[in-house]
Parts: sequence; C-alpha cells; structure tokens
Amino acid sequence: MTGVQHVHDPIARAVIESAADAIVAVDQKHRVTVWNPAAERMFGWSAEEMVGRVPPIVPDELKAEHNAVQERLLTRRAGEGESEKEGGQISIATRRFHRDGRLIDVRIDTSLLKDPAGTPLGWVGVYHPAEDDEIVQHHMTERARLVRRLNDIVADLNAELDLAVVLDRITTALIELTGADAGGFVRIEGERLRLVSMSGLPDHMRGTTAELRSSLVGELLRSGKTVKLATGEQRLGDLIWSELPGLHTVALGLSYLQNRPYGALYALFSGRKIGHTELELLELLAGHAGVAVGNAVAYAEVVRQRAHERAVIDSSADGIAVLDHDLVVRQWNPAAHTLTGIPPEEAIGRPLPFDMPALGEMLTFPLESGVWLNVLAAEIEETGELVVDFRDVTEAKALEEAKDLFLATTSHELRTPITVVQGFASTLVNRWDELPDTDRRAAVATIAERAQSLGRLVEHLLLGSRAGADELAVTIEPFDLARVLEGVVAGFRSLSPLHRVELEIAPGLPPCRGDAMATDIVLGQLLENAFKYSPDGGTVRVRAKAGASGIAVTVEDEGIGIRPGDHERIFERFVQGEAGDRRRFGGIGLGLYIVKRLTEAQEGAISAHPRKGGGAGTCMRLVLPAE
Repeated sequence: MTGVQHVHDPIARAVIESAADAIVAVDQKHRVTVWNPAAERMFGWSAEEMVGRVPPIVPDELKAEHNAVQERLLTRRAGEGESEKEGGQISIATRRFHRDGRLIDVRIDTSLLKDPAGTPLGWVGVYHPAEDDEIVQHHMTERARLVRRLNDIVADLNAELDLAVVLDRITTALIELTGADAGGFVRIEGERLRLVSMSGLPDHMRGTTAELRSSLVGELLRSGKTVKLATGEQRLGDLIWSELPGLHTVALGLSYLQNRPYGALYALFSGRKIGHTELELLELLAGHAGVAVGNAVAYAEVVRQRAHERAVIDSSADGIAVLDHDLVVRQWNPAAHTLTGIPPEEAIGRPLPFDMPALGEMLTFPLESGVWLNVLAAEIEETGELVVDFRDVTEAKALEEAKDLFLATTSHELRTPITVVQGFASTLVNRWDELPDTDRRAAVATIAERAQSLGRLVEHLLLGSRAGADELAVTIEPFDLARVLEGVVAGFRSLSPLHRVELEIAPGLPPCRGDAMATDIVLGQLLENAFKYSPDGGTVRVRAKAGASGIAVTVEDEGIGIRPGDHERIFERFVQGEAGDRRRFGGIGLGLYIVKRLTEAQEGAISAHPRKGGGAGTCMRLVLPAE
C-alpha cells in the first residue's frame, strides 16, 4: 500500500506516484494523507508508516516557521479572485529530518489543499532537494540562523502586551532580519493608512496618513496576495517613503487581525538588494506581527474591561469581595471597607473575615460592630472565583424588630380597653335591672373612657401610617400660635390633679407660619407625654418666645427623663425612651414619630433635651418659622 491509493483519479494518482519530487499532503490536524514514493526515498519512511501520522520531519527550531507558512496560506483565503499561480503557494528554503537523524536541505513549495467548494482540507508540500555546493550551503546556514533569530523575535513579541512597544519591536526586527535600510508599520483605518511605527526614518513622519486605495497596500489587497515588491521612481512616492534617499525597492507584507487586514509591514531598501530569503522573512514576520498585535489588542481590551469592572465594583454601595480557588480575598471594594471597618490591605490575601453562605443562599447575621449584613455568594464559572456580595440591612433589621415590637405592643394596648369594655358591657346587658343607677352610670362612664382611649390609639395608628407614607397633609399659612397654646394648655389643666401647667408667652409674639391644626396635635402630644412620664405629678412649664431661628416653644416636665443616647431615637417609629419598665407607661411608640413628621412638614424642628437646672425631667423644644 502506498500513501496515494486513496486518490480516486487514476491519472492524478499516477502523476503523484511517478513524480521525481517528494509530495506530502496533510489534513487540518497535520496527519499525512499523501506520501508518494519520492517522499519515501527522500525521508526514509514508508507510506504505511506515515499515513495517518504527524510526520516527524520538522526540527524543533523550525516549527514556528512551518506553522507560520500554514497560517499564512489560510489567511490568504481572505483574498478574492486569487489563483494558485498568483498567491496560493509559499516557497521557502529550509531543512527537514531524514529517518536516520541527519538534516536535509530542501526547498518546499506549500499550497492550501481545498475541496471543489473551496473548503480547506489541509496542505500539500512539494519538496525539492537543494544542490550540495558551497553557495547553497552558505545560504542554508545563513537562513537557518535567521530563522532561529526569527523564532527568538517571535517569542519576544508574543511576550510583550503593550501595542506601541510591539509595533516598534516589529519594525526593528524587520531591519535586523532583512537588512533593510528602514522599515515601518502602517495601520489601516477605514479608507486611510496611518504610519504608527518606524525605524530608520525621521521622527516627524510618525502619524502621517495617506489614502488606502491609491497606495501599495491598496494594490496588494486587490491582488489577493500577502507580499509585494515595488520598484521604480513612479511607484515609490507612496505615503512617506520618498523621504529615504536612494530608495530603490519597497517590500511590504500584510498583517491580519481576526482574519481581517489590520496593517502592513514595509521594508525599504536604498543600499543592498532584496532577495528571495528577505521576502520570505518579511512575509513570515508580517504574519507573526498580526498574532502579536492581536495579543496586545486583546490584552488592552481585557485591561479596559477589568478597569470598567473595577470602577463598577468600587462605586457599588454593596460590599464586594472576590475570592480565589483557595477562598482567599483578592478584591475588596471601598464599600466592604466601610461596612466592616477592615481596610483592603488587611483583607486582601486573607480568608473572608466572616462566614460565607452556601452558593445561591442568603445569610443574615450581625458583625461585632452591631451592623447587620445580608450576604450572598456566587461563582464565576469561567475563572472558578467566588464573588461575595454583602449589604447593610441594619436599618431594615431594626425596623423589622420594631414592627414585631409594635405588633406585640399594639396587641397589649388594645387588649386592656377592649377587655374592660366587653366586661362592663356584658355586665350591663346581663345585670341591668339588678344594678343601682350609680353603678350603671359608673360602668357607662368607664366604657366611654376606654372607648376614648381606643379612639386616640386608632388616631395615632392612622397618623403614623400616613406619616410613614409621606401623606400628612398640612396647610402652610400664618396663624396665631399664642391662641393655639392657650387652648391646648387650658384643655390639659383639668386632666390631672397631680400636675400643674404653667404657660409663659413672651410679649409681642409674632404670628407663626405653618398649620394651626397640625401644631395643635403636636403640642397636645408633647403635653400628654409630659403628664405620662411624670406619674408622680409636678409642674409642666410651657414657654414660647421668638428667636433668630423662628418661634421656639418648650415643654418642660419634672418626670423620669430620657436615658442618655435616646434623645434622638425617641422620634423614630415604634420606639419609646427606656427608663425602667418600658411598658409601665403604655403606648405604641408612635406619638413622637408623628410629632416629628408633622413638625418637619411645616418646615420646623423638634428636639429633646435634659431639663435645665439639673434634676430629673425632660425639655422638648419645638421651633416653627415666624411670619
């Protein structure tokens, strides 16, 4: 069996078998499909040994060259209307292994192998033995040296990720490999060319542009080839090359990025002549330039994407930590620092400073600082990293606890008056005729008093609901604050025999700007609290005077006072100032919250302070705008 028996055309098979030159065809996985008798004679392996295998004939130091030729032929498919004669073949002088381990000097004509529809099937190479004379040997030795140098340059280029540096190194390497007097790289920008890198040319040329269509690059693109030689004075004025004195030859090769022409590499000769080897090296270097440029462009895009992601992470209000495979923190954004108090330099490189939930599950827990966190973890499948997102839910947690307390408190506050009303109402229904008139009147009075308590509780609930939804309606207009104060104080003076209410209004008090009804509710709640939290009685002093910030009204009692630290909290929903048993005084913690919202709706301010002059007690200070 020979390596050409699967060729169905008998004439083609006969031509391949009788050819004097070695013919080797490989598929896209580089496995041999054709290995003719001349190949057996040249390399020493039989067709039976080679068909279906990757042939072991390419020396390691020449594999980059071999791969570049194949990649270049694939790239050439982008040229339309190209014939095999015009550009479907690359010819190089190189070396290959014989079975006995010695190196053979050969010239290889490599073409792309395609089916009738033009789909690539692999590559076919025709191997010609080089003549064994001193000139050829010198040429081959020099070429081997240049190819080794090309391999080093390619490795260096692929390791560099800065695009400008890559392009400058390409033009420098071009001059070294080809002996050109100057070189440059032009980038294709739509219908224009721009000189972006150069060596051996005046610096002012950098950035020069020219029209693509009329340039040598345009001619090369239309030809379907990837390399071109240009000579003659009329053709060398392209772009900027006429600035090189004595210029006689221009060689250029196309570089592709993602199968699209990206630019062209120019070699300019004003002294020595260009040969076949130089043109081959230019073509190979241009091909590798496309790979290096692609790496640099891809890296620049990764850097840009990373910078964008970093900006998003840094600006997030949520704490975000990125963990590697070993669950060690690699990123720690500013919000994570704010929430935990741990700076990046202490977090990065260490395990997460708190427990991590299972993937896709939410975990809620408090930190030692008292901050409550909701924590969620997710995996980045592409990298295996974990992203941990955590947010501050302290306020929501406090509101949740406050609502639970509110429900419990409201149930308690409703149960007592309802139980009393039910009890006395049942007694009246079942024992009306047995009870004396005084007992009946007392029962009805108790029912009325408890119903009034229920009414106040419901009013607070309604006002609290509207305040929380920002639906408190107030009318801002001038009104007589002194008159409102006198009415509220008069109503409270008869409520408790244990309390004495004093009112001091500064002479000439100006009209107030706000809502008289809302202010009446606010003052009534302040006086109710003054009575409520001074269970042993005492004097409640109400004072009003004008100041620079508006009209200030203070309500001062001699009661139990407010615990330090609670002077601001008492204005929150469902919160009561704690002093001993919080349930001792009843209530649902909505009164002062309503006071604050009604005051702010009038563009006023409310605050709580210890009583002046020392001793127990509280001073509530209300400030409203003056007209």
